[in-house]
Amino acid sequence: MINLYFGGGWEQRWTKLAAEEAENVASISCSGHGRAFLDSLGAGIGKPICECNACFKGSDCAEFVPDCVVDADSGDPMFLEPFWLKHAASSAVVVPGWHRMSYEFNDCSLISKELKMHIRKLHATVGNANTDGRYMIFGAGATQLLNAAVHSLSSHDDPSSPSRIVASVPYYPVYREQTQFFESNNYKFSGETSMWKDNMDSLSNYIEFVTSPNNPDGQLKKAVLQGPSVKTIHDLAYFWPHFTPIPAPADEDLMVFTISKLTGHAGSRFGWALIKNEAVYQRMLAYMSLSTHGVPRETQLRVLKLLKVVLEEKGREMFEFGYEAMRNRWKKLSKILSISKRFSLQDLEHQNCSFSKIFRAPSPAFAWLKCEKEEDKNCFEVLKTSNIIGREGSLFGAESRFVRLSLVQSQDDFDLLLQRMETLVVLEEK
Repeated sequence: MINLYFGGGWEQRWTKLAAEEAENVASISCSGHGRAFLDSLGAGIGKPICECNACFKGSDCAEFVPDCVVDADSGDPMFLEPFWLKHAASSAVVVPGWHRMSYEFNDCSLISKELKMHIRKLHATVGNANTDGRYMIFGAGATQLLNAAVHSLSSHDDPSSPSRIVASVPYYPVYREQTQFFESNNYKFSGETSMWKDNMDSLSNYIEFVTSPNNPDGQLKKAVLQGPSVKTIHDLAYFWPHFTPIPAPADEDLMVFTISKLTGHAGSRFGWALIKNEAVYQRMLAYMSLSTHGVPRETQLRVLKLLKVVLEEKGREMFEFGYEAMRNRWKKLSKILSISKRFSLQDLEHQNCSFSKIFRAPSPAFAWLKCEKEEDKNCFEVLKTSNIIGREGSLFGAESRFVRLSLVQSQDDFDLLLQRMETLVVLEEK
């Protein structure tokens, strides 16, 4: 324990008081259907109140709301919460008021060397990315890093010929939405990758997003476009053993990862990129410095603590927990829909995994559901009539017959989704 000097004497109670405050809030019962937090409503005027999961209400979240809407749209990775409840002590961080108040670390950088070392160790342990000879940069989740990469790879010499940003359907909607939102003269979203495979403009540069495993359908993807005018951003947010087999380490020029899909801590807003080219790294570094001047020190400290827990037992405990959770969810949903003639799921193969050393079953983060009946042209609306909200296939550049259903949310959310889908399948026979 660190000693503090107060009024002529040394005081040792500050960590104890902080721990007592956190433990008192953690002890509040929310019936297993919610959680109280230090910053929950009511914390400033008394006892914090429970924040209930969707479809539950009441002071202790014990009351079920039978006609509620099931949110299967969000990719909020709450399925890992039970793991972190079990590891509350080893993952806890006490942040004193004077913790790293400076803009920079002592070496004038914006990045914790200790955290960077643990990230490299993590990739070496999992075997999902080659970090040798790569520069590393931190960002506010993968979202910030994706646009930083686009900005850094795009053409800056000729505004009349902006780089074409492309992605294979079905693609993560943020690629299109973010590119269009920033309205840069240096780049523009140019749609489906396959449109350009045999029709590349010799005067244009191309930036291809490659998402592996893909969001939404979980397929392992490779770049489609080739040539000196093509640059590639590999979004590997889900390239972890709980979502996909790891056939071999990724060894790409620019790879983006995020803590949200690794540990489930989406709210911490932390991601990192591994970059081979120094000039691209310097441009990304300038982008991050000018946009946010780095990731908060508190976030970096928390992520460091989390990674230390993940690396215990060479990552086996967390990844096995996550894989079993996701495999069981996929198995249950697949079983229900296997007898359906109205709905179908994407095909995912069993594959060898170099990390787990087994021939493993699918465990995707999302179900890519298709409505098969001719009259069900808008699958999103079909599910909505049964109080299920997914994400429309058209947002991914696909047909409206598709909808993405999230499998990574809380157990309550998944159980309700399963019940509603089972009801829809049963109604097919009537």
